[in-house]
Amino acid sequence: MAVSTFKISLNELSPAFVKEMQEKYGEAELEIKVNREPEFIPLKENDFWAIIDLLDWNKKEDKEILAPALEGLTNYPIAHIYAFEDILSEKLYLLDQRIFAEQTGENAYKKDGFFSVDTFLYARACVIANGERVFKEVLKNPKLMPKGITFEPLLSLASFAFESKTGNTFNYVPTYNYETFSNKKGWNK
Repeated sequence: MAVSTFKISLNELSPAFVKEMQEKYGEAELEIKVNREPEFIPLKENDFWAIIDLLDWNKKEDKEILAPALEGLTNYPIAHIYAFEDILSEKLYLLDQRIFAEQTGENAYKKDGFFSVDTFLYARACVIANGERVFKEVLKNPKLMPKGITFEPLLSLASFAFESKTGNTFNYVPTYNYETFSNKKGWNK
């Protein structure tokens, strides 16, 4: 298989270049590798949890609870907002397992009963919203899954931060699909 390599600055990438590649190479596969500046420091796991820790549980309204974390995430570079969403997607994916779904109280997964996939997603978000310690404890002991408690707003944090910072809509598909039943291994018995 023949491989052609092109090195082009992202600022120089244009629709004309893309059209030229399409005309020249037809149905070929394109792999894009991004080389960042040497001083760029990616968002780390401890940064993710530091943002989560900014949630203000002394407030009653979801927007008020989210506000300090939103401000914190908005202060990071745009690349970190994407990274935050990727880390969140991984955590939600890890919790997307039958063993956790069976522990959510009244809304728990039962083989032949009603089960709300959305409520389970929001319960997983609640685990993460309660911080790293709670997340790790629930991973070790699924019986600690919240019973009837959810926190859906966490799912919009990166989107709100991106929109606040750029004025644009956050159109991004994170690394992990975190919709309920996406973690196939976690649902096999």
